[in-house]
Amino acid sequence: MSIFKEHLLQAQTLLNQVVNDESIISAVDLATDAMVKSLKNEGTIFSCGNGGSMCDAMHFAEELSGRYRDNRPAYRAMSISDPSHISCVGNDYGYDQIFSRFIEGMGRKGDVLLGITTSGNSKNVIEAAKAAKAKGMIVVGLTGKNGGLMADYCDIEVRIPWFEYADRIQEIHIKIIHALINGIEIGMTK
Repeated sequence: MSIFKEHLLQAQTLLNQVVNDESIISAVDLATDAMVKSLKNEGTIFSCGNGGSMCDAMHFAEELSGRYRDNRPAYRAMSISDPSHISCVGNDYGYDQIFSRFIEGMGRKGDVLLGITTSGNSKNVIEAAKAAKAKGMIVVGLTGKNGGLMADYCDIEVRIPWFEYADRIQEIHIKIIHALINGIEIGMTK
């Protein structure tokens, strides 16, 4: 079998599983509502992750502050991805603190943190969730596998129960991110 076809079939299997999991659908709806409520109350949505998940966090934030499908006002969203901040905090406090330190300085009660970790065990994302909880922020986690340690710090967890390679989880995460953005755009017009 073609490697490409094998990838597609595996992705299709997981996508079908997610489509039929009402707990995942419900969690995405709850996350959308929480983000809309925060934005309507002049809150900010922060996002973070490592590697490909950082790219997803950046994509999420830029689609909100920029444009997704239609022209509309910019929304308050920011990914924690500034290289100077990351290298400064990583050097001075350690890599585990790169996201939490940003939340300590910028987060406010009523804001939302979207923490993305396919394993659920990224220490710096977990530390960000802890800092967000201490600020009275809502923590939305996009996780995978069994949710890892991150599951304990989420107000809303969207868990993709895939126990093989992380790429399949990331593929579903980007679909969730697009659905969140679209749902926010719709919710902000109501």
